[in-house]
Amino acid sequence: MNRTRRARAPLAALVAVSALGGLLAGCGIRSTSVPVDAGAAPSRVGCVLPGDDGKDAAKEPGVRVYLVCGSRVAPVERQVRMPEGRSSAERLPVARKLLEELKRQPDATEEDAGFETDLPDDLEITDGRKGDPDEALRLSEPLDELPSFALAQIVCTFADTAAADANNAVTLGGPEGGEDADGDGGKAGPPLQRFECGTALRTRPEAAETAGTKV
Repeated sequence: MNRTRRARAPLAALVAVSALGGLLAGCGIRSTSVPVDAGAAPSRVGCVLPGDDGKDAAKEPGVRVYLVCGSRVAPVERQVRMPEGRSSAERLPVARKLLEELKRQPDATEEDAGFETDLPDDLEITDGRKGDPDEALRLSEPLDELPSFALAQIVCTFADTAAADANNAVTLGGPEGGEDADGDGGKAGPPLQRFECGTALRTRPEAAETAGTKV
């Protein structure tokens, strides 16, 4: 009697395994006895550069530049020598240097991490015109003609630098236009707008078109 039970046990186990295999096949799952090669891991890392873990304390200080990555703008560190301090005399030189960095195409490492730039190659920046606030800067294209992602890149890159005001806000306008309102023959630029680089602008750059407040 005991010998019969022991003989039937392996047979029952075999039947159970076969039944399980049938169930898996019925569900569209094919059983296999060898490892399955799922292919190489994705080569792009979401908006993170190698070494961006804050552990490289010996690294030379750089400048933070915001690039487009997917549906948002995110910062990368670049080694660029910038003027020290935040006086009004440094506002335009700093703004021009940052603008050049924004127009520069991402290097191979940045590109592999998913970064790109939306700035037009021919975009330029100047001081404000007569009557503008000290912190004002004017671009060579009207703000409403710039890609919204490009505008978000500029605002977030300029914030917390000499190109911004004491509250880290950025005041921008388009190029000079037609006759001045007083009729004195001067050229008036489009209305200035004041922007802040908040979470909403970084995560939804398309909101840049309506994010400014008139000055």
